[in-house]
This record gives sequence, C-alpha cells and structure tokens, in this order.
Amino acid sequence: MSDNVKLYRKIADTVADAIEAGQYKLGDRLPTERELAEQFGVSRPTLREAMIALEMLGMIEARHGLGIYVTGDVRPVAPQAAERETEIGAFELIEARRLFEGEAAALAATSITEDQIAQLESLLERMHEEEEIRGEDADREFHLVIAAATGNGAIIATIENLWDWRNRSALARNILTRARGMGLEPRIAEHRRVVEALKARDPAAARQAMRDHLERVIEHLLHATETEAVERAQQETNARRDAIAKRVAI
Repeated sequence: MSDNVKLYRKIADTVADAIEAGQYKLGDRLPTERELAEQFGVSRPTLREAMIALEMLGMIEARHGLGIYVTGDVRPVAPQAAERETEIGAFELIEARRLFEGEAAALAATSITEDQIAQLESLLERMHEEEEIRGEDADREFHLVIAAATGNGAIIATIENLWDWRNRSALARNILTRARGMGLEPRIAEHRRVVEALKARDPAAARQAMRDHLERVIEHLLHATETEAVERAQQETNARRDAIAKRVAI
C-alpha cells in the first residue's frame, strides 16, 4: 500500500478487505476498538476515524452496549483520488492544530499587541453570549487573531487552512456534527487561560494552554463518538421532542 495513504484510511481499507474476503461475515461482531487499536498499533482517535469511515460506507454499525457489527460485505465504488485527498478526519485536524497552534501561541506571546489582546477579550464575550453557530465563528476568529499576532504569513495561512478543512472533508463534518449534537461548543475557560498567558507575554505558558485546550477538544470528540454517548444523546433529544409535542397538543 502506498506510503502516502492516510493512517486511518489504511486501517479502514484493511478491515474492509477482511470483510470482503469473508474473515468477518454479515452480522459478525468485530473485535473491540481497544483490541483493534492494539492490533494495528494506533491511537484511539485514529482507530475511531477508521471505524467512522467504514460506518459512512455502510459496512459496519456500532450498536449500543453490543459492539461493532458487519452490515455490508461489499465496498461502494472507491472515491476518486481527488476525493480521498480531501478526506481528512476531525481527529487528524485537531492533532495538527495542536501542533501548529501551540507553537503559534508561543510565538504570538512575544509580539501580540494590546489591540489584539482586546480583540481576544471581545471574542471571549461573544463565545459566551452567542448562539451555537455564531459562537463557533467567534471561536474560529479567536484562533486566527492569535495566528495573526505571530506576524508570519505562512503560519496564518496554515492555521486558516486547517480550520477550513472542517468543511471540506465529509469525514470531519460527520464527526464534528456528532460532537455538536453532544454539546461541543467553545471552551471558554480554556480560551481564557490562553489569553492570560498571552497577556503575560509568556511563550511557554501560551504554548501549554493552547495544547491543553486542543487536547481536551480531542477528548470531547472521543466521548461524543462513543456509541453509548451517541445513544444517550439521541434518547434525550427524543424525550425533549415528545415533551414539546405533548405541550403543543394540550
């Protein structure tokens, strides 16, 4: 297999090959995520992205309290090379952001202006007060202000591009939509710690605050894509809808 194939895609292809070869048949339960992660020697986020990619193809299904089951034994037509190039998962994106934005925050701490700090403070208020979608816009703008504070055009373009990949990749959109359903929203206290480190002009603290923030975003994505968590969120949503319907009917 080509070395430039993404790691989660290699795993998804390997499992799909095993299903098509009859190693796992329709209705069979796959090994647990932990067992598969150990088998392939990868992290939970990478394995989770592989499983979600297979779920989107209709080949597997995660069932509440039961595990992951084979639901299709033939892959749909393989995506074109251009489509596969845009197929980047949300975990990959956050891991890349953690690397780049941690260093960007450290650099920004040495050159950020008072006007830019004021912008960040204002954006914190917007995250706190605004509804979900506009709050996400404020979150994006917050991180781009920090990128701009580095004064480095390549860093600014890289970080802006990483944010834009959220909408280009079907896999990333799928994962982030699940997370949004579980209450993923701007994490204001963590953003505040980043601002305080920038105000103190402390590169090490700014780097750590940003890395800690994005590590917690990864943890939330893992939680949001757990079968049990998704099932619970669906039950709560259905319960709210039933309650509203009853009130309307009275």
